[in-house]
Order: sequence, then structure tokens, then C-alpha cells
Amino acid sequence: MAVTITLSRTETARVRFAYSPLAETVFAVKLLFRDGANAVHHRWVRQAGKAVAGDPDLPLLADLTSGCVAAFLLPPPSGPEPAFADELERVRRTPHDHFRTELDRLFGPGGRPELRADPAAVLERLAGALKRHHDRLIAPHWGRMRAILLADVEHRARTLAARGVEGLFAALHENITWREGDLVVSGRRTPGSFTVDLGGHGLVLFPTIFCWPYICIDMEPLAAGSLRYPARGLGTLWEPAGPVPEGLAAVLGRTKAALLEALGEPCPTGELARRLGITASAVSQHVGALREAGLVTTRRDGRTALHLRTERGTRLTQV
Repeated sequence: MAVTITLSRTETARVRFAYSPLAETVFAVKLLFRDGANAVHHRWVRQAGKAVAGDPDLPLLADLTSGCVAAFLLPPPSGPEPAFADELERVRRTPHDHFRTELDRLFGPGGRPELRADPAAVLERLAGALKRHHDRLIAPHWGRMRAILLADVEHRARTLAARGVEGLFAALHENITWREGDLVVSGRRTPGSFTVDLGGHGLVLFPTIFCWPYICIDMEPLAAGSLRYPARGLGTLWEPAGPVPEGLAAVLGRTKAALLEALGEPCPTGELARRLGITASAVSQHVGALREAGLVTTRRDGRTALHLRTERGTRLTQV
């Protein structure tokens, strides 16, 4: 199936990026029940299934994400990085007619009557289930996930500045094509074609961790449309930290050498502290020394400091 998203000039001007901890939670649950698509995340899947086994609402979440994800689990974002608690509140406030329409789409007209009787209670139950699954599946890894998502957005912004909208979409995914105002997504498994009406609201592009290797599109958006694509750098997300080269440790000290090895991808201070088993203040001290030597660069995003090896630092790790 080919999906065409027609972008007027106004809608093209409203193309923006966002990433969502709620969406990552939803797609993480979906991944647990998806066979044959776990090559990138197989290390995570082995542990994640144990973390949520026995949760009473896991079967319900599985039903709502097994095929097309229920749209009320993926509310339109209020900003580039909505807070998870705010996203849950938007799930709770899902209009009941929209909730029932989505149940019709997923289960057929009148399907799952036990969910229709009291939408408010079901939505509250789902919000609680999503909170538990987020705490178990996403929160322990969110620092590194967020760094990958943010790095992807920054890369796309540079592409947009250098190559314009056409170049941005051409580089987004191999199955996405820009054709004179139409964004065409091919490679879908269902035959036929479909056109998405954005209604003048624009389009939000979401780099994602757990959508890999697919592109996910909101076919009937209530507000801004959404297109989710695999973020760059996913291949390194679950790799265990390698041994610190003895020569590098002898020159820099073992902690600084371990930090330099870890910073092949952007990483926040807290995540580095967790991975190395040291305090955040110790990370800041060691990273400061590496930064003064030109081996690491640091950029602040709000209250979060993201660190990354410089080209000089990368060359040093390869010696």
C-alpha cells in the first residue's frame, strides 16, 4: 500500500519534529508481541518481557497495539518533547466518541462491548497501565534513548538547512519520496493506496526507537498528522560497553578512558553516571577535563547536558 500525504504550502510550513516518551512506551509494548522484527532490540526484548510479565493490563495493551495502534494511545504532542505525565492526561481526556470510533476500527462495529460501557474508567485504567509499563520498560533507559532521538532531530535540522524540504524527506527513509508537494510512503504490507488529509494542521515527524524498521502514519489525524520513522544510531543502543583499552586507560586514567569510549553517541550526565557506576558530579569533573583537552564537547538542552566525543577524541580511541 502506498500512502500519500498531501502538503499544501501552509502545511509544509508547519512541518515540525517531536519525540514522545508515551509513544516509545506504546511501541515498546507492541514490539514485545511482534515476531521476527527484533533484530535491533533483541537484547532489550529478552529483559523487557520479564519486567512486565504478569501485569493484569498487558493483554489489553497488546490488543490495542497488535495491528494498527489505537490512535487515542498516541495523542498529538503539545510540544517537541511533551512530558510523560501530560501525555497520560491527554489519554485520559480522549473524547468518548473518538474512543468508540477507534474500537470500531480495531475490533469491528460493536466489538469489545466491555470496553464501551464506561470509556472514562477504561481510559483511566489504560493511563495507569501505561505508567507502569513506562516505569519498567522506558524510564531506566530514557536518558540514552532521548540522546539518540535528540541527535536525530538535530541531524535532520541540519539537513533541512542545507538541502531544503525535499532533501529532508529524501533522507528520512528509503520508502519515503517527495513528489511536488506529495509525501509518498511506499513499501506498506497492505495492498492499495490511501491519502491522508492533514486538514491544514501540518505534519509532525517523530524519530522513534521502537518503530524500527517500519514507518508509522496516523491515517485519520484529528489535528496535526504524524509520521514516525526509525531514529539514526539505533544499532548502538543496546550494545554492552566494551573493555577500556589498557593503553588509553594508562594515559587518561580508567574513568576518563571509559567515558571517552562511551561517548560515541550523545549521552547525558545521569546516564553516564549510571553506566559507569559513579556519581554525576564525578562525571562532570572528568568530562570537564576531557572537554578542556578538546576530546569531548558538551551542549545544554534545557537542564540536560549532552556530551559527545569530538573527532580528536574518536581518533584517540582508535589508536
